[in-house]
Amino acid sequence: MGGRLGTVKLLVVEDEVRLARALRRGLQAEGFTVDLAYDGEEGLHFAKEGDYAALVLDIMLPRLSGYRVCQELRAAGIWVPVLMLSAKDGEYDEADGLDLGADDYLTKPFSYVVLVARLRALLRRGAPDRPAVLTAGGLSLDPATRAVRRDGTDIALTPREFSLLEFLLRRRGEVVTKSEILRHVWDSNYSGDPNVVEVYVGYLRRKVDAPFDVRSIETVRGAGYRLVAVGG
Repeated sequence: MGGRLGTVKLLVVEDEVRLARALRRGLQAEGFTVDLAYDGEEGLHFAKEGDYAALVLDIMLPRLSGYRVCQELRAAGIWVPVLMLSAKDGEYDEADGLDLGADDYLTKPFSYVVLVARLRALLRRGAPDRPAVLTAGGLSLDPATRAVRRDGTDIALTPREFSLLEFLLRRRGEVVTKSEILRHVWDSNYSGDPNVVEVYVGYLRRKVDAPFDVRSIETVRGAGYRLVAVGG
């Protein structure tokens, strides 16, 4: 195994120097070639310039967080597999990391054996395909860069607004119910006020429709909502 993996180059971005060096020693013993970076800016520079097979990326980093590093890489069209490390143990941290383009996630303290197994699984899968840009008429949403535009004009959305628009675009032309939206955009166990969907649809309309004098997000009375293609 060591000989076969000898040319596989990894980048470990971790500000805890002792942990970073221990990871390098262990991974080198497995046959990997390993570079180290100790802050987010350095890690981002290395990742953009180096030809790495995978990144091990801590979330809590000086200068640039792991979230930002991952987001910047994906925005630059760099699809190297990313395994994120976090001292936090929470589903929202994991969801945030995966939403921003990470491929896997481990919480500290972690088993070194599990880390190596996860890395090998990522390497077998290879770099993920870049998500396709979603469009409806003049409206476009890029899941990779998280850019939203209508007729070439950039539109700034909150993370929840972005998720709602992405869901509607993936179901373009179909009627989706409030319960479907809550299940996919909020949480399958969401127990709050279902009218939050109406509130956020209103927010979206004010950003992606009203300034352009179009109506792409329709209310289907008694059924739900439908996004249709207009403009473009």
